Amino acid sequence: MANIFNPPLPEDSHLACYWKGTVGSATSLAIASAAANSDGPLLLVCEDNESVDQFKRELRYFCSRANGPESQLKVFSLPDWETLPYDNFSPHQDIISDRLSALYHLPQLEQGILVVSISSLMHKLPPQKYITANSLDLEIGQELFIPAMRKELVNAGYQAVDAVFEHGEFAVRGSIIDIYPMGSRFPFRIDLIGDEIETLRIFDPETQRSDKQVEQIRLLPGREYPLDAKGITAFRSEFRERFDLDLRQCPIYQDVSDGINSPGLEYYLGLFFKELDSLFDFLPESTTFCKIGNLKQSGDNFWKDIQSRYEDRQIDKYRPILPPEEIFLPIDTVLKELKQFRQIDFKDSKASFDLESSELPELSSDAKLKLPFSAVQQFISENSDQRVLFCAESAGRRETLLEILKQIDIFPDVFEHWQEFVEADAFFGITVAPLDQGMWLQQHNLILITEAQLFGNRIAQRRRRNKQQSNTDFIIKSLTELKINDAVVHLDHGIGRYLGLQTITTDGQATEFLTLEYASSAKLYVPVSSLHLISRYSGAEQEGAQISHLGTDQWQKTKRKAAEKIRDVAAELLDIYAQREAQKGYKYKCESNDYEKFSASFPFEETADQESAIEAVIDDMTSSRAMDRLICGDVGFGKTEVAMRATFIAVQNSKQVAMLVPTTLLAQQHFESFKDRFADWPITIDVISRFRTNSEQTDTLKRVANGAVDILIGTHKLLNGEIKYKDLGMLIIDEEHRFGVRQKEKLKSLRANVDILTLTATPIPRTLNMSLAGIRDLSLIVTPPARRLSVKTFVRQQQDSLIKEAVSRELLRGGQVFYLHNEVKTIERAAEHLKEISPQARICIAHGQMPERDLEKVMADFYHKRYNVLVCTTIIETGIDIPSANTILIHRADKFGLAQLHQLRGRVGRSHHQAYAYLLLPSHSKLGADAQKRIEAIQAASTLGAGFTLASHDLEIRGAGELLGDEQSGHMQKIGFSLYTEMLEAAVAAIKSGRTPTPEIDIDKSIDINLRIPALIPEDYLPDVHIRLIMYKRISASLDNDDLRELQVEMIDRFGLLPRPLKLLFRLTQLKLKAEAYSIKKIDANISTGRIEFIPQPRIDSLSIIQLIQNEPQLYKLGGANHLQFTHNCSDADDKLDFISDLLDKFKIIDEIAT
Repeated sequence: MANIFNPPLPEDSHLACYWKGTVGSATSLAIASAAANSDGPLLLVCEDNESVDQFKRELRYFCSRANGPESQLKVFSLPDWETLPYDNFSPHQDIISDRLSALYHLPQLEQGILVVSISSLMHKLPPQKYITANSLDLEIGQELFIPAMRKELVNAGYQAVDAVFEHGEFAVRGSIIDIYPMGSRFPFRIDLIGDEIETLRIFDPETQRSDKQVEQIRLLPGREYPLDAKGITAFRSEFRERFDLDLRQCPIYQDVSDGINSPGLEYYLGLFFKELDSLFDFLPESTTFCKIGNLKQSGDNFWKDIQSRYEDRQIDKYRPILPPEEIFLPIDTVLKELKQFRQIDFKDSKASFDLESSELPELSSDAKLKLPFSAVQQFISENSDQRVLFCAESAGRRETLLEILKQIDIFPDVFEHWQEFVEADAFFGITVAPLDQGMWLQQHNLILITEAQLFGNRIAQRRRRNKQQSNTDFIIKSLTELKINDAVVHLDHGIGRYLGLQTITTDGQATEFLTLEYASSAKLYVPVSSLHLISRYSGAEQEGAQISHLGTDQWQKTKRKAAEKIRDVAAELLDIYAQREAQKGYKYKCESNDYEKFSASFPFEETADQESAIEAVIDDMTSSRAMDRLICGDVGFGKTEVAMRATFIAVQNSKQVAMLVPTTLLAQQHFESFKDRFADWPITIDVISRFRTNSEQTDTLKRVANGAVDILIGTHKLLNGEIKYKDLGMLIIDEEHRFGVRQKEKLKSLRANVDILTLTATPIPRTLNMSLAGIRDLSLIVTPPARRLSVKTFVRQQQDSLIKEAVSRELLRGGQVFYLHNEVKTIERAAEHLKEISPQARICIAHGQMPERDLEKVMADFYHKRYNVLVCTTIIETGIDIPSANTILIHRADKFGLAQLHQLRGRVGRSHHQAYAYLLLPSHSKLGADAQKRIEAIQAASTLGAGFTLASHDLEIRGAGELLGDEQSGHMQKIGFSLYTEMLEAAVAAIKSGRTPTPEIDIDKSIDINLRIPALIPEDYLPDVHIRLIMYKRISASLDNDDLRELQVEMIDRFGLLPRPLKLLFRLTQLKLKAEAYSIKKIDANISTGRIEFIPQPRIDSLSIIQLIQNEPQLYKLGGANHLQFTHNCSDADDKLDFISDLLDKFKIIDEIAT
């Protein structure tokens, strides 16, 4: 490493050498240098998993090279399972993938660094030969038989799915195999011609679109144990020999016998193999061990946990477990094995080699000073002979840091790698690296200063994810959740039950139909080309949906009644809208330089949805219309930053901003967040809440009135008429559904005068309805931050053993726990009981009846990890952001509403660790039907960004809710939520354009085309009914030819070349889009004749039709009002489509004539 910092290595096998004098990131640099100079791999052993993550990040930076990844040292880890010893859970697939990758590469590793925790080193492992024997290489041109490959993948532990998203999954569609190999960074698409691999391509699991081609891929086994016939036989034989019990009563034995991968099977590893290996068996002899921390103490503690868990687990006689010695190595055995290898140890003694790195002085900036960065300025001027490398967390942060450094006359060169800076002559440099602490190498005249040292806290870097933006309507109206027997709404025929897809031959042509069942078992077959007429029924409940009668006018009457009421709703909504339009909003100016500086100081990378929301808010503010926008995003998805950007623009325009929040705790948290975010700007922020004394609040209100406060954050006290603002420009409302009726009335009166920005995770139905009707603007943020995992949700009866296990699992990985007990009277008793169950937990209590100062102190202590379990009421429901809290237990979950449960669950899962939510129910209780449905809905909606979908579920569970009055909810039940909102949108659009909405409210602008051609997605091309239905819906929902082209590319990519019936379906949809422009209602064509029906008062120039008939009377004639008849001789489907498309081109549109 450029002759810098070359610490000594052990000279011979079984020798140790000692280092001292490593401070901050100098430790990682010394290890990276040693690994580069070693003749074998280096294995770094840490005392806990947190250290493993930190060292892996730092080492990857110091091992990176300017001349590409091929030349740099490989740095990887053998991650911990993140489960408790003898757990009933299995590790996440990504963890298993990383472990198998490490175990596969380790024996052949000539140079590189493996980072492990002492607990990982104590786990026994599958034999090395199992991993190599069950790995497979595939390359272009290789022979591959799909049935044999499918069987081989299942035997290797891969799971057959419809669409591949996670490691260890594969999908077969015709001649295409998608697979996400264990140990791979990417999934791959294998395209076959006959039985030969034609191409191997990487694809994106989020978009399912493929990208660049590769020559070869490697498939590692799907698990650390075999579940093929041989593995199952070995397990059964060993199990029977060891455990004397009734095997019929033993679930794990039965599961494995049936080939089921039972959760927690990792702890039965010894039953699959005659002998297990340890990590030492995978290591080349030339390996050097480097030990950091007190490994003996950490290992002893882990062994105590193992013993304790082993004793606890003896209770369940039908889940017998193996003794600890058969699954783990005792710490003394591990330390003895270590002595067989060369070792580097950190030890402060005379014999140790001194690396002479020094600690940097306190360099953090102080925003209150006139010269905030005077500490770093002074340090650099006092050490002017030293070269300095500044280190930023991301490329965006680097640009911000460059701007700051320029202000203090430091102009660094940009370097990609550490090595590059060391070899250069530049005096000042800046780089992007995930380093927490810097270092000072005085003898080498080198200083490394991290951003965390300059700004006082580490800024977590997030990767940008280019996820497709979500379509609001599609989330609500799509049929993706449709199951057999679900109620659906047909626009013309009413509510029926979906019975599945069926292929029927009519006029000699096969077409796919949705089968719907109506009252008296009447059937309706809807062609897939008419899917636009179908929407999923969202009413009070699926079972209670009032099924319509076919062949009667009942549905039309129901729809007409609803339409008449909808007209009144639309008029009322538009009255609110008109008041806002009449009251022109303030037109803000956005000073680009200042705004860009403020944006650049955002410590994360914005997601695509977040950027769209920010742009929409800026557009609203810079227009003359008053803003009323709803930002709907799941908890932790970055809504607050959108509000901060809007706030910045408002304050830059000398306007005041008020932020209304539902709880004191959230007010305090937002106050701290805003202070931190605006620290570098001359902006005054204050808060009104229970945490402030009366005299402090009085003083604040005076300063608000004279304009000395720019941003005021508070609870409902902000709505108090006594508060006088000097010039209020914007009101931000966080979680509107938490405010009562009176408070909402006050908000209504404010709405006409100031800009309103509402932030919510689960919008109340009325708010959602106004947004969908276009009265309030809606921005959806559904892209999760990078590496966020959805929260695993469990519904369980309340048991001490379960609570103990959940708490222990979280505390073992260094996390924190929320235990929600919503009864203040008994909360102390609940905390005492929890202490008895989990004596190792550090427990504190928080509830709304505590004195303000006590509550503030408890929350601060929990945030700073002085406690690791918080027993609390729903006071934590909104906004409490504690990334290390990743388990929540909710006592009496049946007593909470759906939005509340979603909010509470959102308190965890705010980092990249798997989070757990336990909904605890009283034992032997009979839940009410509504409570049961709420629990089922929250458990089902475990995907990230589920809040918006849950708002629709809420309508189904508790009726339509307060849209604009209870009267409306009945009509919504009768026609379904989706159709209701569609009709409401149509009524609003009609009134806006000056038309009177007809009682029918015509919302079907799509065209009925029947050409008697086989246009469908063949079942053998796409066998999965669910995905086929989604693709039909997406094709029919395409807005233009570009959409259709994108969809064709995607389908070819995902499912293979388009068969002819599918090509015809795309062409038919193109024709439909074309016909829409010509005001056509219907096109019908048989073998030799056909007719086109226009809507009344079409946009077609009637002269162009008359001219057509005069020019070719043998082909065209009028067939009554608004009908054109034609004859043709096209027997081929493509020719028929060409003929009709050419015919449409002969029509002239009135608008075109005018221009």
